[in-house]
Parts: sequence; structure tokens; C-alpha cells
Amino acid sequence: MDEGYSLRFLPNFIKMSDKEKLRLDKYLWAIRLFKTRSLAADACLGNKVKCKGINVKAAKPVSIGEQYEIKTEAKKWLIEVSGLLHTRVQYSEAIKNYIDLTPEEEKDKIQNTAFVFQTGKRQSKQGRPTKKQKRDLDEFTN
Repeated sequence: MDEGYSLRFLPNFIKMSDKEKLRLDKYLWAIRLFKTRSLAADACLGNKVKCKGINVKAAKPVSIGEQYEIKTEAKKWLIEVSGLLHTRVQYSEAIKNYIDLTPEEEKDKIQNTAFVFQTGKRQSKQGRPTKKQKRDLDEFTN
């Protein structure tokens, strides 16, 4: 048997060398800008990812030092690639592999939006009326 280590014993966050190829959709998924790789690929197809002002495809190889403009539902990102990730890792490791160059006014705009827009959950006391509110409405209309 070979005395080398099996690939399954290597850590899940292997940094790749500059010469290895990494697809853009996989990179955007690995640094946690998108929840799934297919969402990252759909963003590329939907012209929401640009490099130097040009729309890019999901299969484009990523290189260190490239800058990308990415539009997600929650935020418009401007990032510079500082490291390549092979697999998805926890957030604290992922942020070490890109530099967030998003303008301050864009960040301020996001902080001023309601929490409900970022989570997708509705605010309390809104939406469907409660049983008591229904009774009150019935009394009011009758």
C-alpha cells in the first residue's frame, strides 16, 4: 500500500495554486456569496456578475487579483480575489480569500434597509390578521 496520504484526510479548505483552474460559480459559492452553486451559475447567466464591466460566464477561470461586480438579492458587491478556495468553508475562513471593495455608500444603503428585506421574513404584527383582528373587522363591517 502507498505510504502517501489519501485525499479524504486532507482538510476541506485546500488553497489552490495560481496555475490551477477554478470556475467562477464554484468560487462565488465557496466564498459564501451564494447559498448554492446553481444560484451562482444562474447569477452569471443572468448578467449579474461582471469582470471589468463585461458579463462573465460561470465557467470562467478565476485568477488572483481579478475584480468582480456581483449583484445579489441583498447587496451589490465589488470584490477582489485574494485567494482561491477548492471547497466551501466557514465564513471566517472564506472572507480571507477576497477583499471587499464595495463603496461605503452602498454599505450604508444596506444598513439602512429594514431587517425584513435581508432575511425574507415578515415583520411581526403584519401580514395575515390574527383571530382577534378578524373579529374586530367583522364587528366594524356589520
